[in-house]
Amino acid sequence: MANFSFDIVSEINWQEIDNAVNQARKEIQQRYDFKGSKSSIDYSQKDKSLTILSEDDFRLRSVVDILQNKFVKRGIPLKALKYKTPEPASGSMVKQHVDVQQGISKDNSRMIVKMIKDTKIKVQAAIQDEQVRVTGRDKDDLQAVIQLVKNAELDFAVQFVNYR
Repeated sequence: MANFSFDIVSEINWQEIDNAVNQARKEIQQRYDFKGSKSSIDYSQKDKSLTILSEDDFRLRSVVDILQNKFVKRGIPLKALKYKTPEPASGSMVKQHVDVQQGISKDNSRMIVKMIKDTKIKVQAAIQDEQVRVTGRDKDDLQAVIQLVKNAELDFAVQFVNYR
């Protein structure tokens, strides 16, 4: 009898992030409430982070809101963004760093495996680098595991790939 499997991953499409950041920059330049503003968004794929710079907390929150709207429209999960606390920058500006989280950490992988094993569903879950592979003989069991993970209140984004 054949075994079926799928992978639980946390992947980010960097091209979509780049597109969303560029759209947010355009909107900031065109919006009336940002006329004469020095608000900006810097994006570094190497550091996997965004830096948002603005004059005050209100405009900073507005820039974050614009950015989140663009991310949602492009299918980028907001759970992948980890916001640091805003800090003062030079020239009476406010700066906020946002880390983009990709991959499932070892601790989170262990938590997912434990959650799956606690349900007593007849599947095996194995940690493979930054993903979790779930295998089983019954497709219905795999569907049950997918629903379990989807319904769990995880603080990171997950996707299900390589369903075979």
